[in-house]
Amino acid sequence: MPPLTQSDLEAYLHEALVPEEMARVEELLRKRPELAKKLVEINGRRDAGVHSLGDIWRRHRVSCPSRQQLGSFLLGVVSDEVDDYIRFHVQVAACRYCRANLDDLKTQQEEQAETATTRQRKYFESSAGYLRKK
Repeated sequence: MPPLTQSDLEAYLHEALVPEEMARVEELLRKRPELAKKLVEINGRRDAGVHSLGDIWRRHRVSCPSRQQLGSFLLGVVSDEVDDYIRFHVQVAACRYCRANLDDLKTQQEEQAETATTRQRKYFESSAGYLRKK
C-alpha cells in the first residue's frame, strides 16, 4: 500500500478521491495521528489563502466537462476526441462530480422517455373513437 502524499490528503479534503481511496485515507487517519496533524496543517494553509495550482485546479474542477457536454456525450453527439476525454475523465480519473452528473442526466433521460411514452398512449386512447374503420 503506497504511503499518502500531500496531494492525496488535499484530494481527500476536496472529496475528490474514489470511495475506496477515501476509506483508506480515513482508516490511516484514525491509526496515525501525525497524518491527522498534517491534514489540519493543509486545511489551515488553505483557510489562510495559501493555494497550490493543483489545489485551485481541483477546487474549481477545471478539467471537468460542462453538464451540457456530458448531456451531449450521453446522446452520442460529441466528437471522438471529446468522447475519449469524457470516458477517460469518468472511468480512469474517476471524477465523482462528473459521475454524479452523468447519473442524474441518465435518470432525467429515462424519466423523459417514460413521460413521452405515457403521453403518446394517452393521446391514442383519447382519439381512438374518432378513427374510422375501412
